[in-house]
Amino acid sequence: MHSTGAEVVDRTAGSAPATGPAGTGASRTNSAGKPANARTGESPRRRSGSLANPRAKRRYWAIMIGLAVASAAIALGLLAWDNPMPITDEGFWLIAQLRMRNLVVIAIVALCQAFATVSFQTVTNNRIITPSIMGFESLYVAIQTGAMYFFGVTAIVDLKGIGPFALQLVLMVGLSLALYGWLLSGKYSNVSIMLLVGIVIGGGLGSIATFMQRTLTPSEFDVLAARLFGSISNSDSSYLPISIPLCLIACLALYLSSSRLNVLALGRDTTSNLGLNHRFEMMKVLFFVSILMAVSVSMIGPMVFLGFLVAMLAYQFSDTYDHRYVLPMAALLGFVVLGGAYFVMKNLFYAEGVVSIIIEIVGGGAFLFVIMRKGRL
Repeated sequence: MHSTGAEVVDRTAGSAPATGPAGTGASRTNSAGKPANARTGESPRRRSGSLANPRAKRRYWAIMIGLAVASAAIALGLLAWDNPMPITDEGFWLIAQLRMRNLVVIAIVALCQAFATVSFQTVTNNRIITPSIMGFESLYVAIQTGAMYFFGVTAIVDLKGIGPFALQLVLMVGLSLALYGWLLSGKYSNVSIMLLVGIVIGGGLGSIATFMQRTLTPSEFDVLAARLFGSISNSDSSYLPISIPLCLIACLALYLSSSRLNVLALGRDTTSNLGLNHRFEMMKVLFFVSILMAVSVSMIGPMVFLGFLVAMLAYQFSDTYDHRYVLPMAALLGFVVLGGAYFVMKNLFYAEGVVSIIIEIVGGGAFLFVIMRKGRL
């Protein structure tokens, strides 16, 4: 006796009963043999999201809310801690307004380092390197040292202001674009060669800067050393009219390119097969990365491992490949790490100048831990 098609469907449903919303064991298969909704009889729509399951989604948003609360607490602490005036007094807000500059600088640097590092690691397909490998910090050190070497202490003072800041940005972005355009075209179209050349250029600039530093007098070297440490106090409020628009435009452009970054992470061949111009997309991302790194380094000085630390934590906490989720978490983590370190060192240990040293020690230790543990992220 042969079974009919309806009997086969009924047997299939009976062997693997599905529980409906009411917890019953009623069959939820349609005439095509596919799982169907118990009430409407329609097949559920299957999709794969950036977050693996509802539990991962709840975990992600719980971490994001926690980071947002921590960021708000740090911002309030920076504005209100040790403020001698009561919050209802007008003097409180005048003092808070003076402190707002450092808060804005921290937010800009956090955005720049987070977006630049995550995007750079994506286009290079390597999660243990940062944009610093291209020599941005070395160029900054060479510019500051060269000004001191050729023009004296007054040059360091003269380098502050909107004009020198804009010139420094143009030099950094121009050098990086020349490097990218040369090494990512023709027979040199190789990311590995670009990184190696960046390391060599950075090392050469560092050697030249070290040579010039050895010829300075002790007093000149002390003044220069204060500028070469990454510090919030190095920033100048006159930089903000340029740095804020550049930072927001570059970050917005990278965030709107999240879907393309997801494709770039798959490699050159897959990107080309999916219809994207790999070289053009990479050049576009590297252009915005160079702007963000130039703004960050020009504002507060070198911070080599801040971006690596933030990107590593963002990937671990978000647990997804999608840059729509990774980039915002990296930005909040950057603000919490940098702002928290600045708050603790400034208000508890009265040593705000060593914030970069603490971050470099923690970030360098995390880098070594990742390398020694499994060699990659």
